[in-house]
Amino acid sequence: MSRIFGFGETVPGYDVPVLNEREVRAAAGILLVFAMITFANAWFMGNFRPTKIFVIAFLIDFTIRIFINPKYSPSMIVGRFAVRNQAPEWTGAPQKRFAWAIGWGLAVTMLWLIVIQNVIGPINMLVCATCLTLMFFESAFGICIGCKIYNALPNRQAQHCAGGACEVFTSHPSQRVGAGGTAIVVLFLALVGIVAQRGFPAADANAAAAPAAAAVNGDDRCTPPAFAVAMGHAEKWKLHNNCK
Repeated sequence: MSRIFGFGETVPGYDVPVLNEREVRAAAGILLVFAMITFANAWFMGNFRPTKIFVIAFLIDFTIRIFINPKYSPSMIVGRFAVRNQAPEWTGAPQKRFAWAIGWGLAVTMLWLIVIQNVIGPINMLVCATCLTLMFFESAFGICIGCKIYNALPNRQAQHCAGGACEVFTSHPSQRVGAGGTAIVVLFLALVGIVAQRGFPAADANAAAAPAAAAVNGDDRCTPPAFAVAMGHAEKWKLHNNCK
């Protein structure tokens, strides 16, 4: 019979409890998607209700992970289902618990600030940005920043890190970026910057002048279509069509 309370799996060959890194990354990616949606609603629309709902859900999820058992965390369950056909990659549970405790602390902070006190200001942005950064690095790169902090603490040594990051190894030549790779990325970013700055001046000028011209000529180009009005999307339609 499986334990209800516990943290990590006991797997032969591992001297500490472990977690499936694939499930952890999948769960982080799932939470990141919803966090980005709620963040966008707050930032662009001024609607903080989705953020408050997400903060509560996030806190419940992490409370289950840390104080009951990660296997019963809703996001971990969905992540487990998503990667069910992939071979598990076992990583040490102790450092994950420490990293998730950081996330739990951030969630408690957001609960107090946004949900209870209804505070809106830079401190919220800082906490949200920290959460998004941690989840992004976990899901996109498999880099657990909290685990690195754990490893830097006195008398702490993380074991069985994702990708063998805790162990000393010699990288394969194909893994090295080198000066050439760095130059390619820098040139690519410079090219994108040039295109963004100089690539569409005429189009932007025409788009800015279009609403004024439409008003002078009595043109109905900026009149939202019936479907946009029916959806309550009239103002957004005008914004997206350079009519505001």
